[in-house]
Amino acid sequence: MKNFSGSPLHSNNQTPNHIRERNNRKYSFLSTIPFRFSLRGYGFCMATLFLFCFGSLFYQLNGGPPKILLDIRQYLGESTYLDDHGPPAPRVLPFPSQVVYNRVGKCGSRTVVILLRLLAEKHQFNLVSSDIHNKTRLTKHEQVDLMKNISNIPQPFLYTRHVHFLNFTRFRIEQPVYINIIRDPINRFLSNYFFRRFGDWRGEQNHLIRTPGMKDDERYLDINVCILENYPECSNPRVFYIIPYFCGQHPQCREPGVWALERAKQNVLENYLLVGILEELEDVLLLLERLLPHYFTGVLNIYKSPDYRKMGNMTGTVRKHTPTLEALQVLYHRMRYEYEFYNFIRDQFHLMKKKIGLKSVSQPPAYSPAFLRELSLRTPEPLDEDEELDTDLEDANSWLVHP
Repeated sequence: MKNFSGSPLHSNNQTPNHIRERNNRKYSFLSTIPFRFSLRGYGFCMATLFLFCFGSLFYQLNGGPPKILLDIRQYLGESTYLDDHGPPAPRVLPFPSQVVYNRVGKCGSRTVVILLRLLAEKHQFNLVSSDIHNKTRLTKHEQVDLMKNISNIPQPFLYTRHVHFLNFTRFRIEQPVYINIIRDPINRFLSNYFFRRFGDWRGEQNHLIRTPGMKDDERYLDINVCILENYPECSNPRVFYIIPYFCGQHPQCREPGVWALERAKQNVLENYLLVGILEELEDVLLLLERLLPHYFTGVLNIYKSPDYRKMGNMTGTVRKHTPTLEALQVLYHRMRYEYEFYNFIRDQFHLMKKKIGLKSVSQPPAYSPAFLRELSLRTPEPLDEDEELDTDLEDANSWLVHP
């Protein structure tokens, strides 16, 4: 039998076809293992990488791609990943997603801020509460800076501060939605008068921290003396307090009169989603829950919870009492524009409740309209009052000035 596999004769007599077939099998085997680049191939790869890096650097330094890259893209076609698949779905923001609560002093604002802190954690909106309490009137430059800072807060947000109404559209900035709460003007005045002197139940000494420069003669001044003897704190323009929060930053907004009153009403109708009254706070919270569910859902449950009641009760003003009837008569006459605005807000609030379909029993005001009308008829004209320096109600530096 012939041995074809191992005889020398067979190996020496191989034809070119046999050799070609063997080489093909050899290269087929090499194709299954990774390629080994030559020096020339390695240099080509490095040159390509260098050109890519140089092109990227040129793109960044000149704010755009080089012309050659644009030509290549035009040659390859304008289609991109976004063209084929569409942009990613944007985050759906609630509407409205910009809310400003320019809270009026001593109108339940601390109670509402406590609720907002709990709600912000629950509903994941940005709550920004300013620590500036006694700068409600701003220069034009300060207005622009504040409005820009508010507009830059990540949405959805709720911004709150003691500040008079800001007209964003005047400076071509998107206007947020406003909300607010007011209360009976005389009750607000009394609450502020005694709070500045004696604080609230949060601490026995916090009033000393708030008004460290107040002398004992001022701190223990009888409120009837303050009203009847025309002390600045109990006279205009200091008691003209609520309307400027809605009138705005115009200098005339601080002057008691029809102009400021009508301007405040107009701003309420055009810019405020809701202005509630503290005497019906539960209804205010219920309406806020209906109108702004992404902020206030569940607010009544929190408000009625025992834990919150314990915190909320600490914000009550101590040593507050009612002046005499004679002092109330004088005070009401000085606050006649404030009461006209309060009654307007009360009517608008009840109209909103009716539109929403909210059926609740309204609490009577602290001083009934009939009683106030009677006071206005019996009240003599007050003495002429000297103009006061342009300071806020919290400033007590030159307060004790007897006329």
